[in-house]
Amino acid sequence: MTFDLIIRGTAVLPEGPLENAWIAVKGGKIAAIGSGDAPQATETFDAGDDLIIPGVIDGQTHACSYGGLPGIRSTTRSAIAGGITTIVDMPYDNPDPLNTVARLDDKVAAIREHAHSNVALYGTIMPGQTTADIEPLIEAGVVAFKISTFESSPTRFPRIASEQILATFNALADSVIPLGVHNEDQEIVRAYIAAAKAAGRDGIEAHSSSRPPAAELAATAQFLELGAAAEAHAHIVHLTTARGFQLVDNYLADGFRATGELCVHYLWFDPDKDGAELGAKMKVNPPIRPGQIDALWEEILAGRVAFVSSDHSSWPIDNKFTPSIFEAGAGVPGLETLLPAFYTAADKRGLDAAELTVEQLCERPAKFFGLWPEKGAIRVGADADLAILSQKAQVWDSSKAHDELNWSPFDGRKFSITVARTYLAGKLAFDGAQVTNQPGSGQYVPRGSSHWFE
Repeated sequence: MTFDLIIRGTAVLPEGPLENAWIAVKGGKIAAIGSGDAPQATETFDAGDDLIIPGVIDGQTHACSYGGLPGIRSTTRSAIAGGITTIVDMPYDNPDPLNTVARLDDKVAAIREHAHSNVALYGTIMPGQTTADIEPLIEAGVVAFKISTFESSPTRFPRIASEQILATFNALADSVIPLGVHNEDQEIVRAYIAAAKAAGRDGIEAHSSSRPPAAELAATAQFLELGAAAEAHAHIVHLTTARGFQLVDNYLADGFRATGELCVHYLWFDPDKDGAELGAKMKVNPPIRPGQIDALWEEILAGRVAFVSSDHSSWPIDNKFTPSIFEAGAGVPGLETLLPAFYTAADKRGLDAAELTVEQLCERPAKFFGLWPEKGAIRVGADADLAILSQKAQVWDSSKAHDELNWSPFDGRKFSITVARTYLAGKLAFDGAQVTNQPGSGQYVPRGSSHWFE
């Protein structure tokens, strides 16, 4: 047999790294894996000592929150340049969230027109919406649902009341579909923001204290308890403190389906150290907390973090230029920095960065969103979605990013690796400088059969 493609390098396999490895691709799938002499192929690429890892699955992105459904094009172009072959996109699209099959169909059509990477989708519900739309969305392939306990927008990002959250959990209880939450208590946050404004505190240093850990943890605890009452899968999409992950773990220990997710910016930035330089450029919700980085790494190593994501936001930099931190938009770009930032942070701590990266950015999100075993690992039969990592260090320069946003809180930060190539279904999609595939190369990826709680 002559294969379509052979890629040589150090392959990070489920059982560990394999040096002098070759990966054979046929028909978009990984057809064989070995070391030493490789079989014949139409095309061969030798990555030398570079690492070959599975394509990253970014479990939390917001492609369409600013530019609407066409925002999928620049977002997925940036994903491919960042070694990400599948994004899991949130439902809070502009102008209307994904809460019906009709809106799902519109988004799938946009994926087929615009996407450079694969796209899996969250769904949501709106205030007062019945649970009748949930099952059709599951049948249409959504990988999860998400709601919020805090209202950022009454139409695009509304607050869902407790009784409707419980009804949604009850509707999902017999399924493997997680219900995720943006976890902030609205009454506490609004009261604390009003107090900060009254006191004239309006810089980045006031952001965390105006949305205190108590607001995040109270919303988290209530959501976990509602999920436990329904015996459904409750997922916290971003936790900023070790205490949050330990709360989730308590429910897990009691036999309930509970998980918590971490975003990579919480592992890099600290308002006490970076606030003066970055200001609103590091504003995200829930806030980046002071003094939490070491504790959050302990949660990863203890196995209490489900996976790590970017929470990429497609807001332009103008959204940050406001007199007060409270008027600045929340969210940061992150698709081209997720992989190098996580790898570098692990590497700096003396950890096995390659193994942790594959575990947290590839394998775990694949299993969580029902994409395993086709995605998330280099194994025979899996999709040939691959990233090649060069050990060449880089200083991040977002002016060269592929996202049309061209700003980042990571500007000027040194990463220990560089994404050298990305392959989607065995075809070169990024050559280290340019995205080489075309819009529409990516596919809509419905949820498969795998799930977190086997």
